[in-house]
Parts: sequence; structure tokens; C-alpha cells
Amino acid sequence: MNRKQRRNGPVLYEIRVRGVLDEGWSGWLGGMTITPQASGETLLRGPVRDQAALHGLIGKIRDLGLPLLSVNRLDIESPVEDDL
Repeated sequence: MNRKQRRNGPVLYEIRVRGVLDEGWSGWLGGMTITPQASGETLLRGPVRDQAALHGLIGKIRDLGLPLLSVNRLDIESPVEDDL
């Protein structure tokens, strides 16, 4: 499967924010898996349909007042592809 073919479906993202969220926010955040970290950060992980959905998800994180620490696009061939 080449890069262009992978872009046609959802892409797995891992988003790290400062602050603690519980799993109850998962539905509002598009079904992302929510994993609180001992460091006081939260890791959100899950498929994102396209760039518009990613922007919407980041907007929701902003609306919660949580500082965005990183956004990583995960790829099966390379575990971490993009880091903002």
C-alpha cells in the first residue's frame, strides 16, 4: 500500500494535551481513546477521517482550555510520522 492509498481512509493520530481528561469525554472527542498520564497530561489516540476532522478535534481541545502539547500522525510502517 503506498502513501496515496493510505490517505483515502482514516489516519491514526496521537494527541497529547496538558491537563487530565477522563474517558467520559471520548464521545465528544470523536471516539478517541483517552489515557490520563501520571505527569498531569492526557494522551488522546484514535482514527481521524481527514484534515477537516482533525481541525475540528483540535478546536474542541482548545474549547476545553487544554494546552496542546503535540499532534502525531501514526503510521503502521513508521510509528511516528509527523510531529507538530
